[in-house]
Amino acid sequence: MKILSTEKKNNVLASMIKIIDAKRDKIIAANKADLEAFQRDDQALFDRLVVNDAKVDGMIQAVREVMEQEDPVGKVISKRNLNNGLEIINQTAPFGTIMIIYESRPDVTIEAAVLAFKANSKILLKGGKEAVNSNKALVECWHEALEENGLTKDWIELFTLNREETQEFLRNPTEKLDLIVPRGGERLIAFVKEHAQCAVLVSGRGNNFAYVAEDADWEQAKKVIINAKTNKISGCNALDKILVDEKLPDFESKLKDLGKSLADYKVELLAEQELLSNIDGAKEIPSEDSWYEEFLALKALVGKAKGLDEVIEKINKYSGGHSATILTTDKSKAAKFMEQVDSAAVYHNASTRFTDGGQMGVGAELAISTDKLHHRGPLGLEQLVTNKYYVFGDGQIRD
Repeated sequence: MKILSTEKKNNVLASMIKIIDAKRDKIIAANKADLEAFQRDDQALFDRLVVNDAKVDGMIQAVREVMEQEDPVGKVISKRNLNNGLEIINQTAPFGTIMIIYESRPDVTIEAAVLAFKANSKILLKGGKEAVNSNKALVECWHEALEENGLTKDWIELFTLNREETQEFLRNPTEKLDLIVPRGGERLIAFVKEHAQCAVLVSGRGNNFAYVAEDADWEQAKKVIINAKTNKISGCNALDKILVDEKLPDFESKLKDLGKSLADYKVELLAEQELLSNIDGAKEIPSEDSWYEEFLALKALVGKAKGLDEVIEKINKYSGGHSATILTTDKSKAAKFMEQVDSAAVYHNASTRFTDGGQMGVGAELAISTDKLHHRGPLGLEQLVTNKYYVFGDGQIRD
């Protein structure tokens, strides 16, 4: 793949900013057609589908931020001169071709493509059928920006394949794929991992936990929990499970307080059987499966905790490995929680909603990775490259 100059890439992004702004009415109209065709049986999916002026402004800002970031390609990671005279330089290099498969959110069409392009990779966008009109309008903007700067459209391609066609493409790709990122629920991730013939980087599943320790500042803990649960229910960083330590002073009255506070935000609550009498309106947890479930809804599960060790074990068993927070005034307890909970992001006295590229200072993100290879957390520009060794010699041979 041709390595583009930083200037060339930034010129494309500058064109893109102007084109998106000029065509915002067309983009919003295309999105309106998607919204009208959508059956509103999944509120979280519908929320992610919406494109309005604020969303378009966010797309423009994402492109601008990436344009202003340092080019991640060709950066020296290490340099060594060996005794045998070899000079070995390890530096960053493009992946090649990245495919992202995602549901609903049309803004991913901008954020994923801008990151891949600035990282000098070709990207194949496989959006959901519910956003087909929005995605087509946005990819038209990309193609105009590319052609305006003398580049071919194939740097950024939109696939409108159905499930069977996608399955066949994953099994027998018509071009070389270097990385696939499924951004969505567990069914999508399992589907891609089953059929893909190249590396798959898992992203998207949340099922995040909060642990209220016995020494938590209650009002602070309640504020964090409400924000993590209600700020954006469709986010993969939203809170689903709340574990309250049984040694929390006034345990029963605080459970009632928490239940009432969440009910004020119309959050449906599930609770362990022994806690039902303390949480008005809560329903009993139907099965163990609920502990594994990512709700993506105004819904939360409340359980009793019997100390930090049990909490760590439970989170590591049931969570999606995305985000978890401990609410405590004890810094040593927080340190143990943060070291031993196996999640991409761990928090002390803060909302899980901060697991986001922009909020963490990474900038626009391709996804939130819950994999351990090659990176966990927000996949920003710096994480969308691989590496390559350059070895310079003068006739050296190995004995």
